Amino acid sequence: MRPSGRDLSEMRPISIETGITKHAEGSCMIRIGDTHVLCTASIETRVPPFIKGSGLGWVTAEYGMLPRSTSSRMRREAATGRQGGRTVEIQRLIGRALRAGVDRSALGERQITIDCDVIQADGGTRCAAITGGWVALRLAVNRLMAAGEILSDPLLDPVAAVSCGIYAGQPVLDLDYPEDSEAGVDGNFIMTGSGRLIEVQMSAEGTLFSRDQMDQMLDLATKGVGELAAAQQAAVQ
Repeated sequence: MRPSGRDLSEMRPISIETGITKHAEGSCMIRIGDTHVLCTASIETRVPPFIKGSGLGWVTAEYGMLPRSTSSRMRREAATGRQGGRTVEIQRLIGRALRAGVDRSALGERQITIDCDVIQADGGTRCAAITGGWVALRLAVNRLMAAGEILSDPLLDPVAAVSCGIYAGQPVLDLDYPEDSEAGVDGNFIMTGSGRLIEVQMSAEGTLFSRDQMDQMLDLATKGVGELAAAQQAAVQ
């Protein structure tokens, strides 16, 4: 029934390769099916003005898609002179999601910026960015701890995200682009590795959905995030 031939509850293949870039304190390439995102974490000894002097750290994110990450070339946003609304919304989402898993007091007064660059898009880029962004963040924090710059681990729990939707009348896990473009309902579930919810984005794209269908999608998302969290932990060992 699914274009890929997957079962309704089956994730696309997941791979996370760390140490991709030379200079970033943490980096990985996350591949979820044909969606590939490069994630880097950069540590800075500064924080935004609104928390300066508070002793709290900050985690923020930037997101972008390369011109040929999709089937036809798109213009670089830098060439237009401004970021699009979708880009701004997604990078704010990534920052919010990752901060939810951080003890900002333990992080200390420093900022970690997660850069997520979509190399190839086939659905679920924001979910892959959040999942890979946590791996890059974990590696950067490991470096701070190894150097003795922070004394206790500020990362409370892995953070990962997965999409679910209603495709051909059935709840399905981890939509690729052919499914995403045709789904009657589209949702993104951001959760911790222990299964606690951080944020849920759900919308009826072409058909309404019931409470029972939403519960089914939540069950699928919990399964998917469990698999992603296992891949994250294996990548940072």
